[in-house]
Amino acid sequence: MKNVAACAILALTGCLYGLRIQAQPLPPELRPTLPVASLSGQAKLKFWGLEVYQATLWIAPGFAESAYEQSPFALELAYLRDFKGVDIAKRSMAEMRRQAPISQAQATAWENQMRALFPDVNTGDRITGVHQPATGAVFWSNGRLLGEVRDPAFAKLFFGIWLSPQTSEPQLRRALLAQARSPAPVGAAP
Repeated sequence: MKNVAACAILALTGCLYGLRIQAQPLPPELRPTLPVASLSGQAKLKFWGLEVYQATLWIAPGFAESAYEQSPFALELAYLRDFKGVDIAKRSMAEMRRQAPISQAQATAWENQMRALFPDVNTGDRITGVHQPATGAVFWSNGRLLGEVRDPAFAKLFFGIWLSPQTSEPQLRRALLAQARSPAPVGAAP
């Protein structure tokens, strides 16, 4: 009987968690490009016990985690600390290089584009990246358009920082993709 009660509590908690996630409205800057997007998941990035940012993933219908680069989606980072834009660009480039070999010339070009786009952020600021399949990425800061990088290879590796199986933060990835995963068929092996 205790197991049944525990399972019921876990199921109710899961339902409430799902309701909490789905109740969050789509940010205004995403409505024109992702009008039917839904919240997939959220998670805080912590580094040595310090909270860095709250990540939120919005996905369009048909999103598949194994082929994220083929779907439109948005990733929002709400910063919990102050950072220089140049440091965000530098760290992003280091994380992108974890996923695939990148020539030095390409890395320099992409890092320079990110340095030009990413502003210094203060606690509470948001940077949102919108993935546009086969085109690239568009970036917003606190609802204000920053610009874009029109390069699908850049977009795949940039968003792969959070969504690729090679991410340095697999728990964060799992949390972001929580609602994107379809349940396993009954009787399927885990």
